[in-house]
Amino acid sequence: MAKYQLLLPKMGESVAEATIIKWVKSPGDFIEADDTVVEIATDKVDSEVPSPVSGKLVELLFQQDDVVQVGDTIAIIETEGADEPSNDYQQQPEQINNNYTNDTAYQAPVVETTQPVITQQFEPEVNIPGTELLTPPPVAAPQNFKDTARFYSPLVKSIAATEGIGLAELDSIPGNGADGRLTKDDLIAYINSGRRTQTVYEAPQQETAQPVTPVAEFNPPVTPPPAPVSIPLPTPAPAVSVSGGDEIIEMDRMRKLIADHMVMSVQTSPHVTSFVEADVTNLVQWRDRIKGKFEKRENEKITFTPIFIEAVVKAIKDFPMINISVNGNQIIKKRDINISMATALPSGNLIVPVIKKADGLNLVGITKAVNDLAARARANKLQPDDIKDGTFTITNVGSFGNVMGTPIINQPQVAILAVGTIKKKPAVIETPQGDTIGIRQMMFLSLSYDHRVVDGMLGGSFVRRVADYLENWDVNREL
Repeated sequence: MAKYQLLLPKMGESVAEATIIKWVKSPGDFIEADDTVVEIATDKVDSEVPSPVSGKLVELLFQQDDVVQVGDTIAIIETEGADEPSNDYQQQPEQINNNYTNDTAYQAPVVETTQPVITQQFEPEVNIPGTELLTPPPVAAPQNFKDTARFYSPLVKSIAATEGIGLAELDSIPGNGADGRLTKDDLIAYINSGRRTQTVYEAPQQETAQPVTPVAEFNPPVTPPPAPVSIPLPTPAPAVSVSGGDEIIEMDRMRKLIADHMVMSVQTSPHVTSFVEADVTNLVQWRDRIKGKFEKRENEKITFTPIFIEAVVKAIKDFPMINISVNGNQIIKKRDINISMATALPSGNLIVPVIKKADGLNLVGITKAVNDLAARARANKLQPDDIKDGTFTITNVGSFGNVMGTPIINQPQVAILAVGTIKKKPAVIETPQGDTIGIRQMMFLSLSYDHRVVDGMLGGSFVRRVADYLENWDVNREL
């Protein structure tokens, strides 16, 4: 028998740790190669860790809700056969070499070390007059960051503890990281901005001493202590009435992240929404004509989503100031056009994978990227890098039969487009012989944008240009 160390694998360049959500296997279970052992969550995406070997799970080194660093040993698997990668395990996970070269679980040798025993000798305690004045002020107890639903990295927690920033104050700081995560730079900028919550000064209490006759009279100037600073108390949340028949459902981790991200976006950006109605009759007829041939040739279904994305990419090239983000008083104009597409999950939650450099893809390439990301999102197979670096978001509310929507901006982006359902409607058709009434395929486009940097002219012109590209679709186009 040999012991195999299952390590937490690398999950992307920007991911250094993950939280244990659920152990799928228990000690004593037999595991086949590629079986899922544990479900984990990062601040970006949830995923599964499979076992690269077959064997018996003998030990779990972390519990549910523990935060684990990439490269740490999380479980021990007992294997059979000389062909299995294995080593003798000793329970010293802190000695494991964390160097690894790929995304699979890495087996590292354990270095056995012997720690010297140090015997501490104590001198008898001597009371020295005046030493009580040298006693440092008491250090505040460490914050219990498990009491918050928001995710904080160990570095952010360390800085907050060093600076004496409490949990309530930390939760109030807006973050510019993925899913509204508070980064080191966000926290340092907050500290340097002088917006720190001021603490109330309390004058130290002095003990009353017996009067002593001085040798010489000396009256030093007395400086009064500073006046206490008034701190406004936070407004308490309104009480929620719960009756006996109501069901209380705890938010899961992903829903908490979505909730925090949406609240942060509304607090950050003044939202404005512009609407355009588009006649997409030619587009619908073209797709009906080519979809069967396209699926047979490419083994891919072509939906309306990649067509909408292609029109958005063209419009962004015409109006590049939509493809920006805001950093304080700076506007960052993005070089690449990375389209985020909101995707509903079977759990009812939402995730937003990103088509990187969509401006370099043709319609076939966009279609394959859309189908791949959507399939992996629903199968919980997305990697953290699949949902980062988006510059513009599109959400298809029409897939649920909705006519239009007013979506919330996906920070740190400045605009998001909602496409409504396509419906047959009577419409006025302009012809050389005059206006007529006909049955047309119509849809609404709604663009929400950050009014700090996107004015009505830019936002309205952009969504109108997207509609123009859809309305003027070439019915004879070949793929």
